[in-house]
Amino acid sequence: MRTPIDPKILRRIKDNSITRLSFKQRELFNLFVIDDVFPTESVIKARHQAIPIDRPTAVIFVDEQPLANWAHDCRYFLYDVKNAELYREVKASFPPYLNKEPEFFKAFHRPVVQQNPMREIWSLDRDIMMPWRIPKGKRYAILFSGLSNNRHTNDMEFLFRLLVDDFHFDKKDITVLNYDGTINYSGWPQPVTNWPGDGTPYEMTVDDPGTKVAFENAINSLKTKLKKDDLLLIHTNNHGGHNGTESYLCTYSGPDYLATDFANKLAELPEYSDLIMMMEQCHSGGFNDLVIENSTAKRTTFAGACTEGKSSIGGPDFDPFAMDWISAFARVTPYGSTLVSDPDYDHSGKVSSKEAFAYADKVHDNYDSPVYTAYGNEASDQDLHQNWKYLFRYRDFIVKELKIFYDRLDDKKKYKKLLKARILPLLSEMDDKFVIEMPEEERAKEMIKSVIQDFKYRKELVEELMV
Repeated sequence: MRTPIDPKILRRIKDNSITRLSFKQRELFNLFVIDDVFPTESVIKARHQAIPIDRPTAVIFVDEQPLANWAHDCRYFLYDVKNAELYREVKASFPPYLNKEPEFFKAFHRPVVQQNPMREIWSLDRDIMMPWRIPKGKRYAILFSGLSNNRHTNDMEFLFRLLVDDFHFDKKDITVLNYDGTINYSGWPQPVTNWPGDGTPYEMTVDDPGTKVAFENAINSLKTKLKKDDLLLIHTNNHGGHNGTESYLCTYSGPDYLATDFANKLAELPEYSDLIMMMEQCHSGGFNDLVIENSTAKRTTFAGACTEGKSSIGGPDFDPFAMDWISAFARVTPYGSTLVSDPDYDHSGKVSSKEAFAYADKVHDNYDSPVYTAYGNEASDQDLHQNWKYLFRYRDFIVKELKIFYDRLDDKKKYKKLLKARILPLLSEMDDKFVIEMPEEERAKEMIKSVIQDFKYRKELVEELMV
């Protein structure tokens, strides 16, 4: 009397047998199931070969050369019907039924056919994982200007807006140190009203005055925050000088900030991933070597408007070097006009610290003498984007869309290619947008909504990948 295999167990067995074949083998081998439990002490007869059974067993037969005459290579997968686990694999030369196949000997994966049989492809029944991103490290910034004039405050406002609006830095992770601790400056125009870039009110929140004490307090606050994957951007502006021995940075009140003291303060930070330093003040190049030598970051880049012995030029609304460096990251001027060239020289989709300097150097005012140094493995590849690490989690509200691809491709390698070619880059475009604080599920739905909107391209993409 026949004992059919439990349908749920049988499904798991079929899935498992397919996963034991390479993708090439899945295109060449036909698989059959004997939907009948072989009892303990029974025997499978593969012509002259006897295969003993020592427990209740389900059998998958693998024909490795479907178009060849017998005898040829084949295999038997023996599964425990209680738990669907494979407990033995047997190589053979003949099928279990050579003269007449019983109705319970059924093909379920048959890519190779001749004459009448229909081609059948087994589709694995499993959850589809969605790539899920979590931030890799945090991003901090210190924007400093001591004896500010209008243009210096404007430079910092431009950079502040870039970090918040374009790269979605968290405002609480940006420390602004300006003049007397307010959005103010010395000289014309007065009263302080709107930013000249787009004529709107200033947006940056000034935390403290532009003093040495305030800067060192900002560094001190980072000592317990910076972790190994974090990025720190430091921008200094206003005026600077040289005392015959070393460069210094002017402050709103108190002593000038000597390059040696500045660099020694940086050396107090713990190890972290990236330091991006950009200095606009006169004689800024004198900070270059000291910053590189004292940085505790694994990768450091330094960009200065001028060499140690020279001054930097100012402008009516902005300092040219600072404006051009920031514009390179923004891909637009503070006035909203197009740049003279595309700063993304390697066409990666992201402007690196090296590319930002290269653009600013290319268009720099003749009065300036820009300085750049990079230290650390691939330091020149630094950018301001949030870095991510990818996890793969099950997300019910995207499975339907991803399953469209998976079912049509019917190939794990092509599915992974799709994730790499389209889904991950699409998520990367939203890398910064979804750093904003909101409940995880709400953030997830917003991300998925954006992904699904792009699925209008799926027909063309699938057809391309199926070639």
